Amino acid sequence: MLGVKHTLGYSGPVSTDPPRQKRATIIDVAREAGVSRGTVSRVINGERYVSSEAEAAIKAAISKVGYRPNVAARNLVMQRSQAVALVVHEPASLFAEDPNIGAIMLGANAALSAADYQMVLLIVDSERDTERVSRYLSGSYADGVIMVSARTHDPITRVIEKIGLPATFVGHPPDVTQMAFVGIDNRASARAITERLVATGRSRIGMIAAALDRDSGADRLAGFRDALGDRFDANLVEAVPLYEFASGVTAMQELLRREPQIDGVFAASDAVAAGAMNALRSAGRSIPQDVGIVGFDDSTWALRTKPQLSTVHQPAQGLGAAAAASVLSQLHGETPPAGGVLLDTPVVWRGSA
Repeated sequence: MLGVKHTLGYSGPVSTDPPRQKRATIIDVAREAGVSRGTVSRVINGERYVSSEAEAAIKAAISKVGYRPNVAARNLVMQRSQAVALVVHEPASLFAEDPNIGAIMLGANAALSAADYQMVLLIVDSERDTERVSRYLSGSYADGVIMVSARTHDPITRVIEKIGLPATFVGHPPDVTQMAFVGIDNRASARAITERLVATGRSRIGMIAAALDRDSGADRLAGFRDALGDRFDANLVEAVPLYEFASGVTAMQELLRREPQIDGVFAASDAVAAGAMNALRSAGRSIPQDVGIVGFDDSTWALRTKPQLSTVHQPAQGLGAAAAASVLSQLHGETPPAGGVLLDTPVVWRGSA
């Protein structure tokens, strides 16, 4: 009898999981609101020609039945991903020490989020990354792209041009002539702060020039040269590949070796300037008494140095927001302004010079 007790009427394991709730559909909303499916669809897609009474009834029905639109299906029909890629062509190691990159990302994300777009971050740190990002952009996974730190003859730029993807560059590589950009006047800004440094009475002024393979670095060197005119000495320029602290240290050490009498330095970024100040202190030079130094960006680096750094204010978050707005306007069929958008960059004078 015990065996019978365990076998009679047995139909397998009994599930204790709650029954799966059926996902509400547009039909459920229409039935609850007492309107047609087409009317519900127009409200969901933000179309006009729906009475205020019907719209209110549909919104109440959506809330009651728990309807959630199938975004993936809608985007497939509309051939939109509702995403914008932000491509940063910088080594991943630089993200931790360059506040501008983070500020650009925050500005872009805020503008895209307000427009109900998702920002997708793509980092290019190697040739393999270049190939991967190129495939991603070519696969229609993003409706548009914001390019940060593009180099001259950048292969990703060529991909964007080839597929006709709506794009805006932060900065203006010289070979980008037909696409939108937002940026600053790096040359004029570098000239302005170098002239301010000259006005303090310095006679042997050098520069740590960074990132000469992109427009920002090349233009800052050009502005430095403009300000010095006949006093420019190529022997007092030390080039480094990246806007980073470590490069500032080694470059300043080399400038001191070549010209012990150097009494002024323009560093191409605040991070570079902070590294240079570290090297000057290690060499027994006081700032600004022995050497006056200025930077570029007005980032958190400028406030962490002692004395605080004289620099150029770069509106990084504003650049990100402006770039995102430019891409969104292109997605709505608008033509970006000829000549790009340039934001103001005032000199911020502090104790380092």
